[in-house]
Amino acid sequence: MEYMTGPAAPTQGNILCCQCGVAIPPNPANMCVGCLRAQVDITEGIPKQGTLHFCKQCERYLQPPGTWIQCTLESRELLALCLKKIKASLSKVRLIDAGFIWTEPHSKRLKLKLTVQKEVINGAVLQQVFVVEYIVQSQMCEDCHRIEAKDFWKAVVQVRQKTLHKKTFYYLEQLILKHRLHQNTLRIKEIHDGLDFYYSSKQHAQKMVDFLQCTVPSRSKSSQRLISHDIHSNVYNYKSTFSVEIVPICKDNVVCLSPKLAQSLGNMSQICVCIRVTSTIHLIDPRTLQIAEIDGNTYWRHPFNSLFHPKQLEEFIIMDINRVQEKKKGAGAGARSNKHTLAEAWVQKTSELNTDHQYFCCTHLGHILNPGDLVLGFDLANCNLNDEFANKMNPHHIPDVVLIKKSYDRTKRQRRRNWKLKELERDREGADTDDERFSICCEAFRSLLPWILCQV
Repeated sequence: MEYMTGPAAPTQGNILCCQCGVAIPPNPANMCVGCLRAQVDITEGIPKQGTLHFCKQCERYLQPPGTWIQCTLESRELLALCLKKIKASLSKVRLIDAGFIWTEPHSKRLKLKLTVQKEVINGAVLQQVFVVEYIVQSQMCEDCHRIEAKDFWKAVVQVRQKTLHKKTFYYLEQLILKHRLHQNTLRIKEIHDGLDFYYSSKQHAQKMVDFLQCTVPSRSKSSQRLISHDIHSNVYNYKSTFSVEIVPICKDNVVCLSPKLAQSLGNMSQICVCIRVTSTIHLIDPRTLQIAEIDGNTYWRHPFNSLFHPKQLEEFIIMDINRVQEKKKGAGAGARSNKHTLAEAWVQKTSELNTDHQYFCCTHLGHILNPGDLVLGFDLANCNLNDEFANKMNPHHIPDVVLIKKSYDRTKRQRRRNWKLKELERDREGADTDDERFSICCEAFRSLLPWILCQV
């Protein structure tokens, strides 16, 4: 006789299936899995086919009742959209897992593999896997309908700047592309003094106006025109127009401030140079290196114009230059620039090298200029200034020459660039030729590109 050292291990007995007689572990239904699935279909009532509407133009899917959303193939967003189609039917079962079955992208078919559970006979829980197939049908959304119509728009933003060049618009073009503000436009039209942006909603146009006011000094006006009116539902249909005027001041412009504005900026000289234009106008006094910033509101209260056009730049050669180490500040003077060096220079025009006529001037470019260098500037001594404030100034306070930037040998620096600027797709009317655009772009963005990349 043998004695057991431990308790006997419990063993579970088998029962026979009440349908087929196969031995199975006991369960509340007393049936095997095959017979249970044959008797009960937990996916009954769940549609195995569906339809999705897809817009080919904007590549968006329709989310009923009228929302179009951007989804990529086999993405979480597209999976949620497919499940919403059968959400009502899934309320009777418990969804365990859902995923896509790979199909050809051009097949216009989406297959969804679902795993569900449901309590059936006598509390038994049955799990089942099935496939739902969706047919992708093409349907053009309302926004694309309006784009195809071309003449349909509800809001337009008219951007204007009263200058003879388009440096500011090339700068804005790159910022708009960077922040993708052109995606909601129906049409972009270029005219001789600005751009027109057409939108399908007033909200998109207002967003563009807010962006322009945060990017460049400007002022805006708005108006609307009644198109139709339904007296029964009291619905009005308007077309809105936003007019944005950008200040006519650009980088490297020489300006003459009003006496009142110059005094409010720290008693700086009326003749200043614009060194940069962002959301404000950055000015520097070439005699004292005093700097100031003028926002859009201040400019429109005390407007001033550029004294010269960029094509009026003349080439000078540095005959002698002396850097001024320290200069006493005047009463109430503002901040000075730490990036520039004040210097006194004798210059001569390259077109007058056969003469002894030289000009004396103060410049803010002392940190990059040396005797013998070529520099571009404006000749104020031999020009007729047609400006309200410059004509009232004391002639002794007007400098003979204002130097703007150093001139480099183009033949040494001219090499093929490995980058190309993107452009907005727009309708042109009286636009510049490709050669003119290329030369203006290269000149403008050589200095503006770092500021574009730094914009947040």
